[in-house]
Amino acid sequence: MRSTRRTTLLATVAVGTAATMLGGSASAAPEPRQQTRDIMLVGNNWDGTVDLLDARSFDTYQRINVVPDLAERTAEMTPDERAAMLLIREQAGEGHDQLVDDIAVSPDGRTMYVSRPSLGDAAAFDVATGGQVWHTDVDGYRSDHMALSPDGETLVVSATTANVVDVVDTATGAIRTTFPTGDFPHENQFSADGETLYNATIGRVIAPDEPLLDAAKGNRWLSIVDADTMQVEKVIDFGIGIRPFLVLPDQRTMYAQLSFLNGFVEYDLVEERRTRTVHLPLSDEAKAMNREDYPLDSAHHGLAMNNDRSKICDAGTISDYAAILSVPALTTDQIVPVGKKPYWAAASLDGQHCFLSNSDSDDISVVTFDRPREVARIPVGDHPQRVRAYEIPVDALHR
Repeated sequence: MRSTRRTTLLATVAVGTAATMLGGSASAAPEPRQQTRDIMLVGNNWDGTVDLLDARSFDTYQRINVVPDLAERTAEMTPDERAAMLLIREQAGEGHDQLVDDIAVSPDGRTMYVSRPSLGDAAAFDVATGGQVWHTDVDGYRSDHMALSPDGETLVVSATTANVVDVVDTATGAIRTTFPTGDFPHENQFSADGETLYNATIGRVIAPDEPLLDAAKGNRWLSIVDADTMQVEKVIDFGIGIRPFLVLPDQRTMYAQLSFLNGFVEYDLVEERRTRTVHLPLSDEAKAMNREDYPLDSAHHGLAMNNDRSKICDAGTISDYAAILSVPALTTDQIVPVGKKPYWAAASLDGQHCFLSNSDSDDISVVTFDRPREVARIPVGDHPQRVRAYEIPVDALHR
């Protein structure tokens, strides 16, 4: 655990911009709605950049450098922080620094937040200029998945080595509080009404993958948290790592990918039980893989739904495909070949397309939910990982 936590504000004007997004004074006249574009933001983990892609035309806009302070941040590291950075490089990073894991954007589309695992922090950037607003260290040594509250005031960041989630004030970068999790907190998701936060843990993915030694993976929990108080209300022990997941608005039905599972499960959060398991095919290459060769225990890593929740897009990570399934039957419509090692899936805001980040071929596959097929392959930076959909003001976009 680090002895100190640093929060650094880097641009007064940008902080003012971040504060403006929180709504301003009650007496201020409402501003006219600005013209926006539906944009997919792609985090290139090994590059330390974020690409902005038009979700409708598939054109590309700016690339934002999210580690402009890399030399400064590494120079100020303590010996234990340096050791952690090297460990992340050799294990999770496959010989590379992990420089951007997750992305979130403020409701006004002007401030972008990223988690930077190898730097053990989260940072805010002005979308239009790329200027850094603030950065703050998380607890422990590594930051991971994030989620932004619907009002844009609160950013939650998984602090994986500390087994907590840090709750960050988006205007200043200050950490307000934390809540405990199982081992290696991963995905975070706010409920549709914004009143509940779900955190899933994947367990110690660096522990042996031998089933007889499964206990070494630690606690693999789904924590259900009151989003107002950030108090944990309920913990469900899954007994296996929970990868990307979706909780439907009824807050009862959950679809979740699990470590080593080629497919996903349907889970009843009230009865705390699996209701169905969907097994999806393996490629010939995947059939030949050993369990310990799955990337960080992931067989499938990426799950998205269209707007009416009638279709699921599942990223078949070790088999290089997108599976499109119909809901509620959970029957497979189509297996669509994509690029190498798809490691995330996100639906466009209009619900027409699923965007998959192909982390080994450095591109994005665009797959239709209806009459499933790949309609575009878009080159991006080195090792694309997270993809998120947001509305961005036109005046903040440039080529």
